This record gives sequence, C-alpha cells and structure tokens, in this order.
Amino acid sequence: MTEKDKTSLKSQKETQQPNQKPEPKYALEQKYKEQTEKLPKPTGWRIIVLPFKMNDKTKGGVLMTESTLERQQVGSQCGLVLAMGPQCYKDTERYPDGPWCKVNDWVVFARYAGSRIQIEGGEIRLLNDDEILATVQNPEDILHAF
Repeated sequence: MTEKDKTSLKSQKETQQPNQKPEPKYALEQKYKEQTEKLPKPTGWRIIVLPFKMNDKTKGGVLMTESTLERQQVGSQCGLVLAMGPQCYKDTERYPDGPWCKVNDWVVFARYAGSRIQIEGGEIRLLNDDEILATVQNPEDILHAF
C-alpha cells in the first residue's frame, strides 16, 4: 500500500462516525405514526397499555414457543402506556397529587386487569386510570412468572 493510499484511507476513517448505522429516520417515524393511528382512542378515564413481551430466548439459550410467549403476555403485569383518555387523573379529589403515570411510562397493573383487545402482532389492554398500581423504570426488573 502506498503512502497516498494510506492517507486516503485514513481520511475516510476520520470522516466516518463510529458505529454509525444509516437509518431512514423518516420512514421509521412514518411507520410508527401509522401503527399508533390504528390503535383505538381511549375515552374518559381509560388508558391503553401495551403488555410487556419477554424475549423469545432465555438467558440459558432456550427458545420459547409462541404459545408460551402468548400466555406470558396475557398474564403480564407490566406494560407501556400508549395513550390516555382526556379525563385520566382529572378528578382532584381522587388524585390530589396529580397523575400516577403518563404516556411512555412502564406501569404495573393487576394480572388480569382491563379489557384485552387483539391487534396485529399481539394485544393491548384497556385499563381504567385507577387500575395502575405502580410505575417502573425497566420492565425487565419485574419477575414475569405466569
């Protein structure tokens, strides 16, 4: 390799960002927007929660069957808040400290709480605002036994 080639290669490496993966950002945002627009809009004091879905592979490397994953998702006690109705946590007598959660929070709820609604790729839960028991930073910190 000549000095000119080495210099050219070095300048190319300097201009590239490390671990940079080109992603079509607009396409991903558009897909997310399209998917969220398909969800039902909660009314009143209801909250739409996407139950946490565990990995399809255990730490030991065992692959879980699809039926096991589905059972776990139905019995899940943790989920991501996707949308909230306009009356959620507005009652100041019941919620004097304000809302218990907000959109994009991971929440804990009773095992079989709410209505289960089937959507493409799984299910969502429609909960009342008072069925939220707690918020968590990371859903993987909760033991998901079923």
